[in-house]
Amino acid sequence: MKRIFAVALGILTAIGGFLDIGDLVTNAVVGSRFGMGLAWVVPVGVVGICLYAQMAGRVAAVSGRATFEIIRERLGPRVGAANLSASFFINLMTVTAEIGGVALALQLATDVGPLLWVPVAAFAVWVVIWRVKFSIMENVTGLLGLCLIVFAVAVFALQPHWSTLAHQALAPVIPQSESAATYWYFAIALFGAAMTPYEVFFFSSGAREEHWTTKDLSTSRLNVLIGFPLGGILSLAIAACATLVLLPAQIEVTSLSEITMPVVMAGGKLALAFVIIGVVAATFGAALETTLSSGYTLAQFFGWAWGKFRRPAEAARFHTVMLVTVLACAAVLFTGIDPILVTEYSVVFSAIALPLTYLPILIVANDPEYMGRHVNGRAVNVAGSIYLVIILVASLAAIPLMIVTGAGQ
Repeated sequence: MKRIFAVALGILTAIGGFLDIGDLVTNAVVGSRFGMGLAWVVPVGVVGICLYAQMAGRVAAVSGRATFEIIRERLGPRVGAANLSASFFINLMTVTAEIGGVALALQLATDVGPLLWVPVAAFAVWVVIWRVKFSIMENVTGLLGLCLIVFAVAVFALQPHWSTLAHQALAPVIPQSESAATYWYFAIALFGAAMTPYEVFFFSSGAREEHWTTKDLSTSRLNVLIGFPLGGILSLAIAACATLVLLPAQIEVTSLSEITMPVVMAGGKLALAFVIIGVVAATFGAALETTLSSGYTLAQFFGWAWGKFRRPAEAARFHTVMLVTVLACAAVLFTGIDPILVTEYSVVFSAIALPLTYLPILIVANDPEYMGRHVNGRAVNVAGSIYLVIILVASLAAIPLMIVTGAGQ
């Protein structure tokens, strides 16, 4: 049983990273517009985040310090500040979207307007971060998020022509109604969503919250190899549901109700209940991750005391940053901004920030001063270098494609 719960950090990180409110919608949008033609992006992203999350977890377990602390020390304050600025801005966007996503999911369950749920969601995030132990937080949120497996069940219940889905995924074709620029814009968005920077910062800091050492390297690998691929599988299931139901009917995805439509068709109200629980858990888990990541990055950069294992009085600035973050993001939502739109933009901006995040991790994971005999092997370095090229290309292409396509319109 202890080993089962050991993967909870990876499950929470994967669900929060792959299946936050923006990714739920983006995968459904992609399925409703391109079918399974962009399915190949998901495994590319999964392999990339597994590769670098494993490095970040190993750095934390071996060195006894979170990745962001070492980046600032190893590469200097300028590189650390650039990394901090980009990641903190994206975190703020994502916290805003996730709190709004929880409100949208609760609206789906109660038919009460989302603005009335925003203060409830924000207060719940703050209370959990302030009072609930890290282990309880990750176990409960991560396991409840597994209710989203109902999307995978729905794919089977809809009885698709598997050969057609496989052909779309393995031999992708750009539909005549879509441009090549739009196709590649959504490819970068999906890739950025899979490798969002806060995932590795949260995973690394979470390892320190749980006091991992070199004895826990196998647990780190288990978290990575189960959690992130699971998130990828559920992403593909959401896209497949949209492909089977929304694409033939030419239904445009603009809200959570369209996302749940294939599941309701396959399993009725019981399936809808599972979806709502899963979406609330996933978006709430992502809100916790990104709020914590905001505190982690600032505290680690400036050398403050940090960690949920410390009482607020012992890490006052760390907890203050998170409280201010939650309040600020909730205030933004009261302007009436669409949380789904915020997250869709945030994943593209994440792609821009990827080189600032992953190059330092690769450098630190190869530094014997911190890693000793646990530095990267040759195969990991080759794979990491290949992914850095992909990351750089995605980063350079993101803004031009956003402008040309009108953010995928």
